[in-house]
Formats: sequence, C-alpha cells, structure tokens
Amino acid sequence: MNPFRIWQGNPYPLGATCDAEGTNFALFSEHAEAVELCLFHPDDPTREVARRRLVERTDHVFHGYLPDVKAGMLYGYRVKGPWLPEEGHRFNPNKLLLDPYAKAITGGFTWQDEMFGYRMGGNEDLEMDTRDNASLMPRCVVVDDQFDWSGDRRIDRPMSETVIYELHVKGFSKLWKALPAKLRGTYAGLGSPQAVEYFRKLGVTAVELLPVHHFVNDSFLEGRGLTNYWGYSSIGYFAPDSRYSSGKTSGQQVVEFKQMVKNLHAAGIEVIMDVVYNHTAEGNHLGPTLSFKGIDNVSYYRRVHDSPRHYMDYTGTGNTLNMRHPRVLQLVMDSLRYFAVECRVDGFRFDLASTLARELHDVDKLSGFFDIIHQDPVLQQVKLIAEPWDVGEGGYQVGNFPVGWAEWNGKYRDCTRAYWRSDDSQVAELAARLTGSSDLYQDDGRRPYASINFITAHDGFTLHDLVTYNEKHNDANGEEARDGDNINHSWNCGVEGETDDATVNALRRRQKRNFLATLFLSQGVPMICGGDEYGRTQQGNNNAYCQDNEISWFQWERTEEQERLAEFTAGLIALRRKHPTFRRPKFFQGRKVRGADIKDIMWLNPDGGEMSDEEWNTHFVKTLGVMLTGGALDVRDWQGSPVKDDTFLMLLNASHDGVSFTLPNHGAREWTVCIDTNDERGFVSPQPVHKAETQLMLPGLSFILLRRTCP
Repeated sequence: MNPFRIWQGNPYPLGATCDAEGTNFALFSEHAEAVELCLFHPDDPTREVARRRLVERTDHVFHGYLPDVKAGMLYGYRVKGPWLPEEGHRFNPNKLLLDPYAKAITGGFTWQDEMFGYRMGGNEDLEMDTRDNASLMPRCVVVDDQFDWSGDRRIDRPMSETVIYELHVKGFSKLWKALPAKLRGTYAGLGSPQAVEYFRKLGVTAVELLPVHHFVNDSFLEGRGLTNYWGYSSIGYFAPDSRYSSGKTSGQQVVEFKQMVKNLHAAGIEVIMDVVYNHTAEGNHLGPTLSFKGIDNVSYYRRVHDSPRHYMDYTGTGNTLNMRHPRVLQLVMDSLRYFAVECRVDGFRFDLASTLARELHDVDKLSGFFDIIHQDPVLQQVKLIAEPWDVGEGGYQVGNFPVGWAEWNGKYRDCTRAYWRSDDSQVAELAARLTGSSDLYQDDGRRPYASINFITAHDGFTLHDLVTYNEKHNDANGEEARDGDNINHSWNCGVEGETDDATVNALRRRQKRNFLATLFLSQGVPMICGGDEYGRTQQGNNNAYCQDNEISWFQWERTEEQERLAEFTAGLIALRRKHPTFRRPKFFQGRKVRGADIKDIMWLNPDGGEMSDEEWNTHFVKTLGVMLTGGALDVRDWQGSPVKDDTFLMLLNASHDGVSFTLPNHGAREWTVCIDTNDERGFVSPQPVHKAETQLMLPGLSFILLRRTCP
C-alpha cells in the first residue's frame, strides 16, 4: 500500500478540507508551473513524511485529495515558476510556504537569510537564494471544523444600542491573578467567567479584538529584543494566532477561539475582529518570502505600473494587497465568511479600509470590494466598521463610506480633544459631533450609529496619558522617538504655572471624567479603549505596538482612584442603556416636538436662551448647553409603541474660568443634577435639585448633566 497516495480531488474549497476519509488540498496560483505539497509529522514538525505534487489544475487551482491525511497533519507548499523579479515573478521552490487558506498555523518564524527569496548581499533582490528554509518556517495544520455550538444564539444587537470595548487578547488578562496562570493572556482567559463578569459589570456590549489572524513578529523588532505586540502584520487570514492559545496541541487555538466566542455570546456580548486585509507581513521587494509572494506575487500584490518589481504602498508597510484581482477578493470574502459562519464572529473592523476600496488609484465608493460585500447575504448580517483612511493620496475618507458601513469617526476624536483642550472655534463642530455627525452621515442615508465615537484607541495615548503628558515617551521602542504622533497636545489641564501637585492631579482626573461623559452621552456608537475605564497608563508611550510587556498589559491591582473611575464609567454606560435619549437611531430634526413649544434639541447659551448665529461664529465661545427633549421620542419599541424618556440638559464648559449658567424653564420647574465631573465620583449623591430660571455655577473645565423627569 502506498502511504499518502494522492487522488484527483477538487479545486474547491480552497485550502485544506478534511472529511472522515482524508483531506482535500487546493491552492490558487495563476502563474505557477508546479506545486508540491509537503507533509510533516504532527508530533515532530521537523520530520517531512511525504512530498506530493498536485498534478491536477482547474481554474488556476492546483488540487489533490489524500485519503491518508487526517486532522492534525502539518503541511506547507513549494511552488515552482519563473524567477523574474523585474517582471514581478518571485517563485522559489527552495522556500517552504504557508497556505493562504490555512485554518491553523503552528510554530514560529526564525529570522535568517534563508527566509528571503533573494540572495542577501547580492544584486539587491534580483538573484535567487537557493537555500532551503523549511527548518525556519512554521507549519500549517489540517483542521477539523466540527464544534459544539449547541445553545449558542445570534445576538444581533442594533448598532444604536452597542457599546464597544477595544482590547488586546493577551494584554487584557496577562497579569490577572484571578485567573489560573495557564489561562492568562489567552482566548480562554478572555472567555473565562471572570472576564465575562467584568464586561457585564462594566456594561459593554461588544469586545473588539486587536488582530488575531496569525501574524509575523518582524525581524527588525526581534533585532531590538521587541515583538509585534499589536499584530498588524497578518500572514494567515483564516488562522487564529496560536500564541493566544492556552493549549499546546496544534490546531487547539481554533477550538479555544470558538469557545471564547460562545462564552461571550452566552453573556450577551458580541465579538468584533480587527482585520488587516490591506497588506501582509511580506513587506516590499526586500521583504521575506513566506506565502503570497512565493505563490503568485503578480496576482496577490499591487505593483508599480512601470516597475513591476516594486510594490504600491498605500499602507506604510511596504505592500498593498491587490483587491482588483478576483481571487484576492475571494480570499478576503472567504476569510470573512469563515469567521462569521464557522466561528460566529459578530462583526469586523477593517484596518486602513480606504486601501481596500482603491481601484486604479483613488478610493472608489463603487469599487468591487464594496459591491461584493453589499451583495453577500452572510456579511449583510454582521457589523462592518471601517477605519476610513490610509496613508496614500486622498486616503482620508471619513464620512465617505457607503450605506451599511460604520466608521471610526476621526473627526469626533479630534474635535472632542480640541474642545476639552480649550482650543478656540470648536463649539460649532462639537455640536455636530455630539449629535451623531449628521454633516458626515445624514445626506447619504446613514444614521447616527454610522459614527463610531472614540477619544482614544490602541494607536496613541491612553486616556490617562492624554491628560497627563505633553510629549510622547517612546524611548523603549528603540526608534529615537521618531515613531508615534508628534503633536504636542499641551494639555496642562488649565493650570499653567500651577505648582500644587494635588490641584494638577485633581484637574487631570476631572478631564478624564469630562472625556468619558462626553463620549457616552454623545449620539452614535461609543468605543472605549480597554483600560481607559480605570485609567490605564503606558507611561507616556503613544505607540506601544512593540511593547509586549507591562507597558501595554492591564494592571489588575488598582488604586481607589482607579476603581472610582471604573465605577463612573460603568455608571455612564448604565445611564446610556437606561435612557434612549442618548442613543437615538435617527438624527435630531431641530424642530418642535408634537404638542409642545420646545424642539427635540436646543442649543443654549449661558443666559438660558438659544445660541445665536453670532455666538456660533465667535471663536472664543467655549461654553455650551444642550437640551435633549424627552417625552415621546421619534422612536418605537419592538411592539411599535412610542418610546418615552426624560428630558436632559448637558452643560459643557471648556474654558478655564467658571461660568454662571441660567437653567431653562422649557416645561421644567426643577432640574436634578445627575452628573457633575467636579465631584470625584462623577455621579453626585444626594442629587441636588435646582429650580428653573435660576443660575448654576459651571466651573472651568467641567461637564454637568441635569434631568427633568418625563411626566
């Protein structure tokens, strides 16, 4: 009997697909001449047990079925074709390659010269390197897709009711002593009862995971003793990264990832993946050959038109995936469907999404990428969130993505920061940002929940550091502080020349409460950067992408001050959940409410009257009142009945001086203070009550929320 005999097999699905009898292997390459499948022993990855040529080729797909191969088998490919870098072809059969459709990858990359398809020290990238790299490469794993999803249900929470918590799988629980050591920093840790309870107590409805597709730890970082902590260097779009698995068995990461999703779903928490389809870890023409570059470089990557040896780079990473090629589009769509269907993920955040929409050069709302997403019945049911920019010309596209997409609203972040920094001329734009950014989303038929509002994210200062540091402190990155945002935020918290540390720290704490109150009481979808709820610090590092250590990891032994801030954050989320006024699915109309003499939203000056055109256009105005009229809202519940709520008055003062604000009398005899960021708790107790038409002192750099109960 011939072990590892090979039959014809099928060209679809792509990748390694096992059944009860064996495994079908299928690999796309339009320009390859031959493909060899290399099999390695599951218990000894260094031992190659067979090498079989995939002789069948259909629609540019090399395929074969091996009845002796079961789940757990390790494999890789060698692809033969022209070595013509000047024409864009970089085939090198001396290099073991990862399957782009591998559902699990085991082992790490060892950075030596053999990892590059060209000869290092030769004529740049033009001479082929003939050394074998198999001993330096990880292995793909044949995976059985079966999993017990019994009891799992689709949450399908409306975007208007969503609160997103952005986190790193490892960093979230690595230092959490409440978990067994084996589970810390893993998928199992994130899906543990302790983590689930933490999310429920905080009140978030979705966790957004920094990239968990298998990624590469860049050689230049390893040379500095650092790692690619964030993971924006993908090489396996179907494979949950094994570094976040608590198990040691090859392929166990897939089961553990699915169990994490199931556990979070059971608590009503959705899972959103941050996905990086705009580029891969193979870099530019001088980068390594790990997968796509050696399988079919011309098809997978966008190259310079008159110099096909070089790559178009809209991402700042050296290459850009070629979304104009139907097989590359298929790769992305198959990856998305796999995680949505087989892993039951609830949504995706697309890194540098503008790159995916580039056709010839410009970002195109009618691109093939959008067309194929919009017609897909599976992806129409999940949350689609764009990072609406890239580093190429015309890449900043906030407000320009099509219907069906939400966007990280960079303008919300920038305006809110500038306002609380007490910059001039911010009030008019702030009004738009507080109410869902209708100037960006209303005209194209989208709703307020198209705006993902955020103050901070993984990329930049944490909230604590934002109000603490005037300069970045990135020395640990080893780039002589050339990396990261170079803007001098000059916060100073309104205490220029102040030397009293207690006063400075108190104002910093207040600024954190101001930011959080603004975020969670704005229309749109709030996203909080994990750890900001308690004041996590990165010691001033605003680009901790390579800091897989205590700089980035969550601290779980927290001070009383940190616990108080976490309670305030949870209170804000609970307030938002209780009152639909703060999460309306439609934009305010600025018109009178039926049966009343007041509008659904009113913008008030400190005299209690409506803001005038002159006040809107006065650059030094920094105080604003926002009255959100309750009663019967322009919203209906699932039974079709009108939703009622209280009327709220938000008072914001970004000036350094106190302002006396006259409380309006529009249907209100009394106003009850709910939130006062001057109070260390944020939520005041007992709650002061003030009569209408009386004056309330609004201290400098403060936010106060008042409520009038709905009759």
